[in-house]
Amino acid sequence: MHTVWKGSISFGLVNIPVKLHTATENKDIKLRQLHKKCHTPINYQKRCPDCEEEVAQEDIVKAYEYAKNKFVVLDEEDLEQLKKEQEEKAVEIIDFVKLEEIDPIYFEKSYFMAPDAGGAKAYSLLKEALNESGKIGIAKIMIRSKEQLAVVRVYKEGLIMETIHFPDEVRNIEDVPNLPEGQKIVKKELDTALLLVEQLTTTFDPEKYHDEYRSALMDLIEEKKTGKKTVTATDKKPKESNVTDLMSALQASIDKTKKKKPAAKKRTTTKAKKNA
Repeated sequence: MHTVWKGSISFGLVNIPVKLHTATENKDIKLRQLHKKCHTPINYQKRCPDCEEEVAQEDIVKAYEYAKNKFVVLDEEDLEQLKKEQEEKAVEIIDFVKLEEIDPIYFEKSYFMAPDAGGAKAYSLLKEALNESGKIGIAKIMIRSKEQLAVVRVYKEGLIMETIHFPDEVRNIEDVPNLPEGQKIVKKELDTALLLVEQLTTTFDPEKYHDEYRSALMDLIEEKKTGKKTVTATDKKPKESNVTDLMSALQASIDKTKKKKPAAKKRTTTKAKKNA
């Protein structure tokens, strides 16, 4: 399993070297976009609309737009230094709270946490402490140039770290338009709804839920493959290099010049004229 972050996490004076591994994966079926005419995959290029030219990666800089079309350009060196300063800090668990105190809207991404070399005992100690107390740890961590708020909790036989949003990243529900207010609910309707909820109440079993759309899409793809309803992209013809083009042009020019050049006349000497 690929390691996405490596460092250490601490609580109190206990320091644990750990590695993070992505706990979930996106299984969406990726569909390519083809040119309808020749079935060649479409490329996307980075172009400057002002210069009307394609821009190479080394010619791109990062900037913050503080007002419309006004930017503060940030040097890559400054960003790297800032990132390095944050990454070198050991991740410290700053609080312990109950999991139910955090609304699910805050949760973002999950990572399996594994002990690195020499960290097995301290890892097990933290796991047992969280398990016995029924608490989770709150920490800050730097992942991919972004500081994240995170929780550390027990998951089955190990520990899991889940990044969570900062409060200012969660939008205010009062800003949602057309939320109903002051609706009068008839008791009979509520009793019927509660009865339905009771009838559908069960123990959560994730294995019973499946992505039916993804399965149907894969069945359709396999059906088309079996029925030979496939297309092949047109082979891309390699472009001749400038050097080849130049040499061809030069050779063609030479050949053309040879054909136009008149044959040289033989010079007749004076002695030959007299003998004639």
